[in-house]
Amino acid sequence: MTIASILQGKGTEVVSVARTATVAEAVALLAEKRIGAVPVMEGDAVVGIFSERDVIHCLKADGAAALDRSVGDAMTSPVESVAPGSPVIGALSLMTRRRIRHLPVIDAGKVVGFVSIGDLVKYRIDGIEADAAAMRDYIQSV
Repeated sequence: MTIASILQGKGTEVVSVARTATVAEAVALLAEKRIGAVPVMEGDAVVGIFSERDVIHCLKADGAAALDRSVGDAMTSPVESVAPGSPVIGALSLMTRRRIRHLPVIDAGKVVGFVSIGDLVKYRIDGIEADAAAMRDYIQSV
């Protein structure tokens, strides 16, 4: 099971934001798309991740004035990422160790997808349920 197989199921569309966008613009994008994080792009490079957690930290530090700050000032950086050929279990392990919930998928220096811990857990559960169903079918056929 690789990250590429997850992207096949969920698609490779990546919603992103520029580091020069304001926190208010990024919050509006998160709300509009009903997502928890976006990669922060500078050209073709991912330079950070902007997430709900970053919003909370900004608001705590600066109050409402945080909404006028740039995403570049509020984002989490440096970025952890995975390759399409990375095993799902390795990505889950990385997310658990680093306490992160989103990973950009990078291939040859370009973003080809974005996965959340929810995507990875769903994929693992689907696999476990399929294995259990196959086991039940086997046992009933014996």
